Amino acid sequence: MALLLNIETSTAICSVALGKDGKLLALKENKEGMKHASHLTVFIENILKENNLTTADLDGVAISMGPGSYTGLRIGVSTAKGICYGAGIPLIAVSTLQSMTKALQDTAELSDQIKKLEEALYCPMIDARRMEVYTAFYNSNADLVREISADIIDENSFADELSNREIVFFGDGSGKCKDVITNENGIFLDDVNATALGMIQLAEEKFNKNELEDVAYFEPFYLKDFVATTPKKNIFK
Repeated sequence: MALLLNIETSTAICSVALGKDGKLLALKENKEGMKHASHLTVFIENILKENNLTTADLDGVAISMGPGSYTGLRIGVSTAKGICYGAGIPLIAVSTLQSMTKALQDTAELSDQIKKLEEALYCPMIDARRMEVYTAFYNSNADLVREISADIIDENSFADELSNREIVFFGDGSGKCKDVITNENGIFLDDVNATALGMIQLAEEKFNKNELEDVAYFEPFYLKDFVATTPKKNIFK
């Protein structure tokens, strides 16, 4: 039984949700691209103000831990840590891919697209550039059944799994895989992205189990090391 602030900044969408006892109280999102630095603290301030709350009223802060955008994750985690330090409340980390799956299963009508709901696998995909995605498999209860990995997608990807069951592909990385994975058991859903909505129940469960993070030492789950790119144009010339 907790009042938790949920922060999702792992992709191009900045999303903040207030949850109480695993239920949604308020949600604010921006889907216009990587503008987390300017939107996140404003969303948090407005959500608390509109619900007559301060950070001292919160029981904890949940952060989407990745994988995803290096910059987005750093902004989200830094903000969450600051609130936790200042208010003396715990930090909870939720898998980005699991929360994407949870949000889809809770909000989408899937029975007319999936023949065998209980047997289907759910494969959230976060774009990792070119033909690479961050992904994993989850079952109908949003439990992890294949470890999170960075996969380069080709026509043979997931062939064994697709041979005997339906797999639902979704997330901002799934679009570029649609023309490559052509097995009839592959189901692609558009416009399904990371959102704080999927974190609410997962964060509540972790809070109740006392599965909390060390605020001082917690780091996001980047999956891959950050690689800085070289500007095409020399700005010093």
